[in-house]
Amino acid sequence: MTKPSPASPAVKRPAITQAMIDAYDEYTHLTLDRRRFMEQLTRLAGSGAAAAAIAPLLAANSARAAIIAEDDSRVTGEDISHPGSGGEMKGYLVKPASQSGKLGTVIVVHENRGLNPHIRDVARRVALEGFVALAPDFLSPLGGTPADEDKARDQFSKLDAAQTVANAVATVAFLRGREDGNGKVGAVGFCWGGGTVNMLAVNAPDLAAAVAYYGMQPKAEDVPKIKAALLLHYAGLDTRINAGIDAFRKELDAAEVEYTLYVYEGANHAFNNDTSAARYDKNAADLAWGRTIAFLKEKLA
Repeated sequence: MTKPSPASPAVKRPAITQAMIDAYDEYTHLTLDRRRFMEQLTRLAGSGAAAAAIAPLLAANSARAAIIAEDDSRVTGEDISHPGSGGEMKGYLVKPASQSGKLGTVIVVHENRGLNPHIRDVARRVALEGFVALAPDFLSPLGGTPADEDKARDQFSKLDAAQTVANAVATVAFLRGREDGNGKVGAVGFCWGGGTVNMLAVNAPDLAAAVAYYGMQPKAEDVPKIKAALLLHYAGLDTRINAGIDAFRKELDAAEVEYTLYVYEGANHAFNNDTSAARYDKNAADLAWGRTIAFLKEKLA
């Protein structure tokens, strides 16, 4: 009788500390210096081998399975081009396959990695909730999002900030004019996209609703220009972005802007990104997503 082979020992996931997550956040949003980040991670992890194992868990992994598959029969998606402020914008448009009648429209704004598989997945999630969703590629002026994440991140420093906002405003106009839309436009953005959504709210008076996930706040003098209703999601451990919350709240109150603000205690920046094993927080993500969809359904009906 053949004896069963002994079970292979379980692979132990490397221990990831908050200091490592903070170092990664500094690298991806401030320094963009990968060599310095890996040196810091090596010190924190204790060895180069441990750092090499931990780094992929901190980063986003586009190979992770999508929540809504690209070929899901409940939605229809296509790559399109649409007018920007001074040139053509590329993007990914998705809507319910069974659409009947006009629907609210939603701009889905990517992180500082561009229009990648994760954001396409998020656009499909939005469409499945009964919206026409468009995820523009804001790197279009530079030729579009490259496949390499580090190269994509580097491109953001080369974008013209005013042109980016103007392209976002042009996207609102494009969606307002679509025959399958009801004329009401909302926007949801994450990280860099959250800051972009905040700036879009400042510059697009016909934007009906804006949802910013851990996004940089606009300048105080710009807050009174906001006409859209705001839903603001922040991660409790995100000290870099959270430093601007109190001043933002003060200006929103003074300008009597309609807003709701949530801080998800114990969650890290990018907690909604399920392709990042170390930073994704399912409880916070699910709660924030439920609030986001309910808000958009109310404001874009």
